[in-house]
Amino acid sequence: MNILLFVFIIIIASILQTSTGFGFSILATPFLLLLFEPREAIQINLLLSLVISFSLLRKIQNDVDFGVVKRFVIGSLVGLPIGMAVFLWLDIGRLKLGVSITIITLTLLLILNVRILQTKRRDGLTGGLSGIMTTSIGMPGPPLLLYFSGTDTQKETLRATTLAFYLFIYACSLIIQVVFAGTNSTVWKSSFLALPLVFLGMYAGQRLFHWVNPGLFRVFTYLILLFTGLYLLMEN
Repeated sequence: MNILLFVFIIIIASILQTSTGFGFSILATPFLLLLFEPREAIQINLLLSLVISFSLLRKIQNDVDFGVVKRFVIGSLVGLPIGMAVFLWLDIGRLKLGVSITIITLTLLLILNVRILQTKRRDGLTGGLSGIMTTSIGMPGPPLLLYFSGTDTQKETLRATTLAFYLFIYACSLIIQVVFAGTNSTVWKSSFLALPLVFLGMYAGQRLFHWVNPGLFRVFTYLILLFTGLYLLMEN
């Protein structure tokens, strides 16, 4: 394993997650796949993301939209087993290709200012898509981020609501992954070694959050999504 690359991935992804409410799995997973086998990369991501969500949510729980979280959870209960089936049965290269095309297409729609009317049904659908992407490739963020960006949700609400949902989705996905795909010592040792890096990134991210204005936040969102989508596409 390339230690320097591992350190860089974890710190930068932790900063993004803390300062924006998304970013750890979106940035970390593609690069962790360079260092670990798919099962290991996804489970390391799930473990560290769970730690971040739990650590941050206590401080920002007053900004959570619990009604939306509830509908996300209900939708994800359908998506989680579907995602696990996709992970077990689909070639990882085809899976990453499909995810990359989806991310790039939806991001371009956002850049073109395509708006999404938020409804209860769409909340559930978004939760379902997030569930599929979490157990299949460890990335629940893209559906939520694209949905919230399209609805002009304030960054405080976006960060808090996604973190509350992540706490549920990451825990469930980790359990499902371990039960159906198995695990090994590499996952747990690497996650333990990464914890100090995660807390360092969280500290830096908290400081950056108050300096991110809505316009910059939106541009940054698009850049991260396009970068991730193009990276996954080029990997194939």
